[in-house]
Amino acid sequence: MKPIWIVDDDQSIRFVLEKALLRESLPTRSFTNPREVLDALSDTGDEGPQVLVSDIRMPGGSGLELLEKVKLQQPGLPVIIMTAFSDLDSAVSAFQGGAFEYLPKPFDLPKAVELIRRAVEESQREEVAEERLSAAPEMLGQAPAMQDVFRAIGRLSQSNVTVLITGESGSGKELVARALHKHSPRAKGPFVAINTAAIPKDLLESELFGHERGAFTGAQTMRRGRFEQAEGGTLFLDEIGDMPFDLQTRLLRVLSDGHFYRVGGHSAVKANVRVVAATHQNLEQQVKEGGFREDLFHRLNVIRLRLPALRERREDVPLLTRFFLQQSAKQLDVEPKRIAEPALKVLSNFDFPGNVRQLENICHWLTVMAPAQSIDIKDLPPEVLQGKPPVSSETMAVSEPVAAPKGASAAAPAMSPLPVVPALAGMAWEQGLQAEAQVMLDEGRPDVWDALTRRFETSLIQTALAVTRGRRIEAAHKLGIGRNTITRKIQELNLE
Repeated sequence: MKPIWIVDDDQSIRFVLEKALLRESLPTRSFTNPREVLDALSDTGDEGPQVLVSDIRMPGGSGLELLEKVKLQQPGLPVIIMTAFSDLDSAVSAFQGGAFEYLPKPFDLPKAVELIRRAVEESQREEVAEERLSAAPEMLGQAPAMQDVFRAIGRLSQSNVTVLITGESGSGKELVARALHKHSPRAKGPFVAINTAAIPKDLLESELFGHERGAFTGAQTMRRGRFEQAEGGTLFLDEIGDMPFDLQTRLLRVLSDGHFYRVGGHSAVKANVRVVAATHQNLEQQVKEGGFREDLFHRLNVIRLRLPALRERREDVPLLTRFFLQQSAKQLDVEPKRIAEPALKVLSNFDFPGNVRQLENICHWLTVMAPAQSIDIKDLPPEVLQGKPPVSSETMAVSEPVAAPKGASAAAPAMSPLPVVPALAGMAWEQGLQAEAQVMLDEGRPDVWDALTRRFETSLIQTALAVTRGRRIEAAHKLGIGRNTITRKIQELNLE
């Protein structure tokens, strides 16, 4: 085990900490000033410390300056700052420089040892996490359900067969599509993605198949569509369940004979493209209701991959959290933050209605908003701390086969974009609201009206946006409010 480095010009402090840590079988190395530490770190034969414990005020340098320089060399090293009570303001500001914790003088020796041991455990966890992340593939997951997905991608690696990916919104369907492309014979060709739900119906045909000059008002030049752009590669059709019925006919023709016509064109264009489609909807149910062509469904459903929701693979939350914290830190050009085990447990127990995408956004929020380098429970965003009722086992989607052959009888029921909230012990929601208000009033809180109104409006808008898959105007219409009202509320409630 690497030693604990102690930096203090006071010999008695060094002596006391050395003896206390030795009794705990923790090796130590002591220094009297920051210059000695920096010289030791620059020594290529020195493996460096497990944890650095440094005073603030020392002859020949400041502990805060040492912290800044050490973090440039070893960003993941836990640094504990020792300080007199008069220096507490400086110690608190040290958190902005990446300090793990501060230790006020005079300190209680058992508490000091406990803090150092916590820092050692954190350091060891981070070392393991960094090793995993450094060797991490483009997709992360240790849960059995994700391993099934990885195995299916491997089995399909030498195939050009059409694949249908199902799973809830935010579960990472495009990542799976990219992995299928990357590990296929078409890997050197382009990967082109289009979200059929995000493009207006009257423009989608031109986006997919292109158009000739003069085909419609504003078509001043010939334009290649996504099928031509993906020539020799893979075309990913996301949210295929939202494709208009008449366009489904054109897509079926391309999948059947490999040719299509540009809008306004008269010459057939050959399409050498592998199609990977994805949806969060139940296409079998849409076929029964007449909203999706049965022949197109069977064309797409040659091989089906079901991507599990994040709540079905909770054991992956710690690995994904550390990965996204590293990723957010790189994007913002700041030092990656660490997350404490208690906070990680709270995150792992959260239901994540927005799945992996929601976890990624939470990690980005924490990178910006968490005040210290170590993220505790109190730093987690409000939606996590307030929690969500667990998804009932009766409403969980039934697992589909990982790779179901065409025509397989197993089918998953429709998946709701949000978890179904079971009734609270048979209570009407008004009674639940009254109970919540009673508790807050008994506590003497001055913001009962604002707090409950904010939560009520947030729940309504989030639910409506989930139902309309993010389309604000449609959500406003369903709620019976105006377009400007929902836009203003989204901004006020920080729901962007």
